[in-house]
Amino acid sequence: MTVREAGKKGGDAVRNKYGATFYEEIGRKGGVVTKERHGAEFYEEIGQKGGNAVKDKYGPGFYEEIGHKGGQKVKRLIEEAKRSER
Repeated sequence: MTVREAGKKGGDAVRNKYGATFYEEIGRKGGVVTKERHGAEFYEEIGQKGGNAVKDKYGPGFYEEIGHKGGQKVKRLIEEAKRSER
């Protein structure tokens, strides 16, 4: 069994025992504690580092491309909702 397989097995066991929302709750608690320890600026800083790493890897046009895709999906969902209201 690989480390990855063992981790998945353990994660599945926790999910089965405590439910899927358990991960949301502990993630939220961890975020609150991190914010208290490091301040809100910490998230801003790591967000910028991650954004710059993505830009360096995929180029600045990447954000434009995914933004366009997201906008097209929102547009389609709005049109579908309007049609279902009729």
